Amino acid sequence: MDTQLKRGVLEICVLAAMRDEDAYGYKIIKDLSPFMEVSESTLYPILKRLEQSGCVTEYSVEHNGRLRKYYRITQTGHERISEFLSDWGSVMRAYNFIRGDESNDKK
Repeated sequence: MDTQLKRGVLEICVLAAMRDEDAYGYKIIKDLSPFMEVSESTLYPILKRLEQSGCVTEYSVEHNGRLRKYYRITQTGHERISEFLSDWGSVMRAYNFIRGDESNDKK
């Protein structure tokens, strides 16, 4: 899969993992594992980019004597998911065109 496309999809998946509740890194990896493989070395740069773009905020909570970083999706993050979903139809039309199935292209 194209690196940029994969990166964009993965960022949306990370946001979706936080859609219903705040999450920490290991939990995000665990929640995504049935759908895709993601490592810590991939996840944390994504979380940093999402934080810099205002899609998530982070805070720390003590857990078993150590601080655990939690991430919370922001309104901007929710809007980014919505934008992705609304654009998905055009991505699928392009996918169908690439596959040679142009019957759905005319819609």
